[in-house]
Amino acid sequence: MRILVLGHGKTGKLVADVASERGHGVHVLDAKENKEAAALTAPFVAGFDAVIDFTAPEAVVQNMRACLATGAKMVVGTTGWYEKLSDMRGLAERRGGSLLYGTNFSIGVQVMLQIATTMGAALKGAGYDFRIAETHHLSKLDSPSGTAISLGEMVQAAAGIPEVPIEAVREGDVMGLHVLEAKSGSDRLILTHESFSRRGFAEGAVRAAEWLILQKTGCYDFRDVYTKLTS
Repeated sequence: MRILVLGHGKTGKLVADVASERGHGVHVLDAKENKEAAALTAPFVAGFDAVIDFTAPEAVVQNMRACLATGAKMVVGTTGWYEKLSDMRGLAERRGGSLLYGTNFSIGVQVMLQIATTMGAALKGAGYDFRIAETHHLSKLDSPSGTAISLGEMVQAAAGIPEVPIEAVREGDVMGLHVLEAKSGSDRLILTHESFSRRGFAEGAVRAAEWLILQKTGCYDFRDVYTKLTS
């Protein structure tokens, strides 16, 4: 499989490395080579089986418009653009492309989201207050993280509450720490996920691209398909 990786930051580089390790041909475009998605012409994109984007919120929408307009299959790990999700889904469907997006491509995080939903439902109406704390490296652009937002939304829906407060901290080179707390007057439950490296994100994104190439057109959230991915 030929994979185009958009973004040459720390995660983008690792995505390229993992894809190569798994036997795929890889081409990487950094921001300087792809200003305002200018490099993503239809003939160029057609040379790849899938596109993986780990860029930045200000670049990703232009990248998606360019790629999906060609009917490409695209995995997007960049966050901070979901107000445009409906538009991007519609573009993929009209042009016969595929879009797989996610706030976090770590399998462990996906399991945490499932457990958090169960936790919220089990404690519904039992007098617990929920809160989320997340910590990431200083270079992370979105705050709070997309993962924390997803976590909050799932707990809100499961517990039937209007909001889950999120505290976001940016420091050092922390890969990602998410903590969900449920506290009552009697006790406290804490659910934690800590990433030690970016490799889990990269492996999940590459496996998502491998899965997507086998699918027909459509728009998918990683948390709905991660159990279908091969090892």
